[in-house]
Order: sequence, then C-alpha cells, then structure tokens
Amino acid sequence: MRAVSLSFAASLMGTALTTTALTGVAPAFAADTSFKTEKAEIQVTTVADGLSNPWGLAFLPDGGMLVTEKRGNLRLVSSDGTVSEPITGVPAVDARGQGGLLDVALDPQFQRNRLVYLSFSEAGEGGNSTAVARGVLSNSGDALSEVQVIFSQKPKLPSTKHFGSRLVFDDQGFLFIGLGERSEQRFRGQAQDLNSHLGKVIRIRPDGSVPKDNPFVNQQGALPEIWSYGHRNIQGAALNPRTGALWVNEHGPKGGDEINIPEAGKNYGWPVVSYGVEYSGAPVGTGKQTAEGMAEPVHHWTPVIGSSGMAFYTGTAFPAWRGSVFNGGLATEELVRLELDGDRVVHEERMLSDLGQRIRAVEQGPDGALYLLTDESDGEILRIHPAEG
Repeated sequence: MRAVSLSFAASLMGTALTTTALTGVAPAFAADTSFKTEKAEIQVTTVADGLSNPWGLAFLPDGGMLVTEKRGNLRLVSSDGTVSEPITGVPAVDARGQGGLLDVALDPQFQRNRLVYLSFSEAGEGGNSTAVARGVLSNSGDALSEVQVIFSQKPKLPSTKHFGSRLVFDDQGFLFIGLGERSEQRFRGQAQDLNSHLGKVIRIRPDGSVPKDNPFVNQQGALPEIWSYGHRNIQGAALNPRTGALWVNEHGPKGGDEINIPEAGKNYGWPVVSYGVEYSGAPVGTGKQTAEGMAEPVHHWTPVIGSSGMAFYTGTAFPAWRGSVFNGGLATEELVRLELDGDRVVHEERMLSDLGQRIRAVEQGPDGALYLLTDESDGEILRIHPAEG
C-alpha cells in the first residue's frame, strides 16, 4: 500500500471553503490512514490500482466488482482487490475524447439471469452516439455472451463530447439512462427537441421496449423513450431511497453544475437557461437562469465541481451520514457530501481535496463503506470506512 497525506474541507452553502491541511504534500495514492471529517472519523484505503481511467462500478452479489475502463475494457475486481484480465464479449467502443466504455449496471434479477448492462459510445453512420447493450456474464466472470444493443441514441453526430451517461434501475425495474447533448453549438439545441435523444433522460424496460406510461408515448413526432429533457451532460445518477425518485447531477458550462430530480415530461432548461455562462464568458441562451415552464435544479455549483458519480448513503457504518447524498468532483478533485431536508440541500461538506485525483464514480458497497473510482491513467478503487478504534 502506498500512502498519501489527505486534507478535508468543510463548507456551508454559499460560504467560502475553509481548508484544514492534515499533513503534507500528496503523492498519487490513497493511504490506509484515518482522518476526521465533520461527522465521522474515516479511513481511506486503496482496494485496487492500475486501472486505466475507470468510469463505472457495480457490485456483484459475492462482494466482487465489475469496473469499466474508458478505453473499452470491463474487468472483474475481487473483494481482495485482484484485477482480472479484460472480460470478453464487450461491444466495440469509440474511445475518443469523452467517449468510450462508460457505465455498468446489474439487472435487478441478476442472481437469476446474470444480465449486465453497459453504456458506451457507439460509432455509426453520421458519427457516434451513446448506446446501451446487455449481455450474460459467465459463471466464471470472464465473458459476456448473448450481447445485444437495447438502446442507441438518435441522431449519431460528429462529436467526441457529452455522451453522459449513467444507468439506474428504479424500484419497478425500469432502466433510466442519463444522456448528454453532445456539446457543440450547432446541435446542442436538440436538448429541447422531442424528436431527438440529445440532452434527455431515457426510460425503458430491461429489454429496450418502451413503457406505456412514458410521458411522450402518444405524442406525434416525439421519441417515446424520453422521460425528461433539457439536460446538458448527465454524469451522476441515483435513486433517492426515501422517495424512490431518480436524482441526477450534470455538468454546467462555466458555472452551473446542477442536481435535478427528473420528472416525467419536464423540461430542465438547457440550453435556453443556465446558472452558468459560456466558456467565453458570453451568456447561455437567453442569458437568464430561470424561465417559466422550465424546472429549476434543487442545487447548483458555481464555480463548478465537475460533478460525477452520485450515491445516497443508507448504511450503518456511518450513522451520521445516513440520508446524505455524495457527489464526485472531477474539476475540484474532491468528494462532496450534501445534507438534505426533504429534497432541499441544507449543508455541504467537501473532502479528499488534497488527494489530487478526479473522482469519477461513487457507490455504496454491501459492507456499508463508500467506494470511489479515480479518473486517472493509473486509476484506483478507494474504500472509505470507519477508522479503526
């Protein structure tokens, strides 16, 4: 195990961060060392390293993990941190720019059917787009078979940006897919168009068919898979265990990272309104932050954190964290904990800032610990658990 010095920063919403350094300068790997945060003394341990820009993580029933690498590999990581050779049968990915092999999720009936779902950037006529495939994981965990694409974002476009995409099954077994609007000015306005999948949350059945109660099923010219629209680039998603509702975080431009609670048929504003501005400093769309008929975020960050990965904490390992929602920070290289009063964010704490690594994914493990993926060429799985003693 290679050690690093960490510091944690705590902040109230709307106030400047006060950072307390715990030790010195941080090299590139997490420590098996304990630290104090606002409500818990924690230990951060490297479970596995040597991963190439890991993106998505899903826990298997035996405590092992499936982990995607952006360049196109799916790997099995055992509970003791042993990393497998690439699993065979994974679809080919267009691993340019922000594209590649993205999220991974298990079917709600995985123990019966062993189905695994993958989102990825799929090349095709006109460019590429985000697709979702599923396949059967072998009992030995080294191969996917019967792989089929169950969703492919329309249209395909010549872009290497803003693919999204997180995969979340709800309590009814429907699959939500968070998508991006592909970034470029010339087509990002399709986030407002119901005949395009750009900038949408998609809701489908596990086989790719469309639920009859999707909001635009009977609307002429609308794509029936659409659940909500007006999103920019969804990077984190999780179900709120209190309400069962889907929450997502999404990148803003220069300012205006958002957390939204996508509801059926609602418009979340991009690129008409935004709490951020263009990277040039020019206004986005109308230059306004809100507009009638467009849903507002429940929380936003300016400056951005580069939001990515999201998990509600429900475990018993950290009683004081129960009900908090955690978000990874790519730009700020930290983990952000939000306390809630209902659906309202009332407090924010930032941690792991001195680790100096981009946090790509956040998941709660079956042991009640938090697990993180670091988006680095020598990426790690980090485990956050109670400090010993």
